[in-house]
Amino acid sequence: MFGDLLQPTHLLILAIVLLVLFGGKKIPELGRGLGEGLRGFRDGLKGLTDSNPPAQSAQQTTAPAPPPAAPVEQPKA
Repeated sequence: MFGDLLQPTHLLILAIVLLVLFGGKKIPELGRGLGEGLRGFRDGLKGLTDSNPPAQSAQQTTAPAPPPAAPVEQPKA
């Protein structure tokens, strides 16, 4: 059904329509934005599927967080 969708003629017509709609200056910007978005998406997926999280270096270690404060009791009226 969709096998004939990516024929060279169809791609050429699609390119002409995009050029008419967006103009020659806007198409590189759209492609760049799409590429950066896909790259960020892949990096996000890579971080989720990475089984070995990066080890913290000795310079990045921080002190443990202080314990939470005890709740303050309100005087009864």
